[in-house]
Order: sequence, then C-alpha cells, then structure tokens
Amino acid sequence: MTQPASQAIAVFDIDGVLRDVSGSYRRALADTVEAFTQGKYRPSVEEIDWLKREGCWNNDWEASQELVLRYFEGQGTARQAVPLDYAAVVQFFQSRYRGPDPGNPDRWTGYIASEPILAGRDYFEGLTQAGIAWGFFSGATRGSAQFILERRIGLEAPVLVAMEDAPGKPDPTGLFSVAETLSSKHELAARAPVVYVGDTVADMQTAVAAAQQRCDRTWLAVGVLPPHVRQQGSAYAADYGQALRQAGGIAVLDEVEQLRPEQIQALVSAALVEKTH
Repeated sequence: MTQPASQAIAVFDIDGVLRDVSGSYRRALADTVEAFTQGKYRPSVEEIDWLKREGCWNNDWEASQELVLRYFEGQGTARQAVPLDYAAVVQFFQSRYRGPDPGNPDRWTGYIASEPILAGRDYFEGLTQAGIAWGFFSGATRGSAQFILERRIGLEAPVLVAMEDAPGKPDPTGLFSVAETLSSKHELAARAPVVYVGDTVADMQTAVAAAQQRCDRTWLAVGVLPPHVRQQGSAYAADYGQALRQAGGIAVLDEVEQLRPEQIQALVSAALVEKTH
C-alpha cells in the first residue's frame, strides 16, 4: 500500500511494546539464570528491571549471562573464574523461548507461541491513513521479530532492523537505518521527524543519541509501560515511567495504541516549535 505524504516517521521497538514478553523472554531469562546457577538463584521481575535500567542489557542472552556472573561474584567467585559458556547460555535460552526446534518457525512451541499481542494490524493501518510512515527497530532476533510482526499481527514485509542487522541499543545505527529506508521507500522529506517508541531506558537513550549525532533531523523518544510493570502497581509503574523520562522520553503511555496519529503530530509540532526558539 502506498502511503500519503508523511509528516512524521514512527519507529517501534517490539518486546514490551507490541508483545508482552513477561511470560516469554523474561521467563526464559529467569529460567536460564536459574539453570546456570544450579537452581540457587532465580531473578525477580524487579531485579531484571533494575538490570535493564542500566541501559546496556537490551540483549537478553547477555543479560542472562550477566546475572549469572553477578550471582557468583556475590558468592565470592571472580567472574573470570566462572566456567560459563555463552553459546550454551544462548542455546538454553532459545530452547525455552522457541522450543526444542528453535531453527524452524513452523515448529516453535516455546514461550513465544503464547505471547499476548499488544497492537493490532488496524493500528498500523490507521497510521498509514494519517500519513505516518512506520517501521521497527528491535533487539529481538530477526526470526522472532518477523514471527510476531508477520504471523501474529499480520503485517506484510514491514521495514525491520533486528538484532543481526545493527549494533545493540543505545547505539542509534539501527534507528538511522529504519528512518532512511522509510524515507526512501515512501519518498519522504530527508528531515521528516522520527518518533521512536520503546519500553526501556536503552530505547530512550537510543533516540537521544540519534538526536546528538544527527541534529539535522528531529528525533523523539516516547516510552510505553510494559505490561509486567503496570501489573506491579501504580507506584512501581510511576517509578518506571520516571526512569524512562529521565532517560529522554518526552511522553510515557500505558499502552502503545494510545499513541494515536494526532498525538504523534502534536509531539512533533511541539518539538519543532521548541527547536526554532
């Protein structure tokens, strides 16, 4: 479908924004840490969130490894002395997340198969009708991201930069790539403002880094509270939202579909006005 002249570009993270990963990625992360600490330690929701707030653990395989190493450090063992094989960590994680046949999407029976979807195809069609170009920049693997976007949501060959395609966040290279691809595909103005929608500190920092590196274009970060945060209660959600704002988020929403076209345009307009003063 050809999009009308766009006033903005919206780029979305996937995990915690378009799908609820509290019972999948985060469960697989906790399973992995528990397995590689011989059942001695299983991280809580809060402990995983605090790790993510550091802004450099967007990759859940690396996050799993880090929590294992921190556990053993807490037991008095130097991390260099921990006999931990990263490839084994990845393999175990994938066996939980994707299932016993992780290489075949047609046979994924792991946690990924039951992830609640947080945005429907109609939402993206509404953005298109409003003249907003959209795409995705995610730290998920390409296979996992495509499974959700195409098989679960029903999008057709969406513009996507995944784990294999760019450095991890908060490096903005992947965000630049999505914006440039959308600009070229839909013949948009080279300086069309970009709104990046994510649920972590690293996501917010990615948009901030983009603005610092390429100031000829407006880059805005919008935070979304992932479901597991809202389930922890209003005080926890408020604290989490404040962390997103402190990391650069100009707005924090409870759900991604609250970010309607008119709000995107209002945020962009306000930012452009501020930029000229």
